[in-house]
Amino acid sequence: MVTTRVSHTLETLFQFGRRYMRSGKPDRPSDHLGDSRAPESRDAGFTILEILVVVTIIGLLIGLVAPAALRQLGGARLSVAKQSIERLGTVLDLYNLDMGSYPTTEQGLDALVKKPSTAANWNGPYLKGEAVPLDPWNHPYIYRNPSERPGHDYDLCSNGANPDGAKKEQLCNL
Repeated sequence: MVTTRVSHTLETLFQFGRRYMRSGKPDRPSDHLGDSRAPESRDAGFTILEILVVVTIIGLLIGLVAPAALRQLGGARLSVAKQSIERLGTVLDLYNLDMGSYPTTEQGLDALVKKPSTAANWNGPYLKGEAVPLDPWNHPYIYRNPSERPGHDYDLCSNGANPDGAKKEQLCNL
């Protein structure tokens, strides 16, 4: 009984879909019962099997393309972080030329935006805006002066995607 009702309902829906598709006018479907054409020409709609095949193919394509796109996104963030560290390093060099030294760890990168209280030759702000930019993962850059690495005046690093990252996983200035 239930099977008969379901099949009758599906048949009615498919007939309506065929009439709707054939008329070419969304506001006025053709009259299926008064149609004098042969039954083969009235069957112009898609079967449920055809629709399922198309949906499956689209799902497979998304499953194959999405991981590659997400990998590219991760690589792009890494590239932006490296470029931002380089740019901030150039700005720190300009600060050093004006002030005679790099900002202290306590002053941090805020010294590039707001004049430190002890600064006499400050020609800033050295960055646009009122705040120091964040890394691509929306975490603050880590600034240390003096550097903990030999051969560097200062450390300017990003922890990347992990805000609690280990020092060996950090992206730092060269």
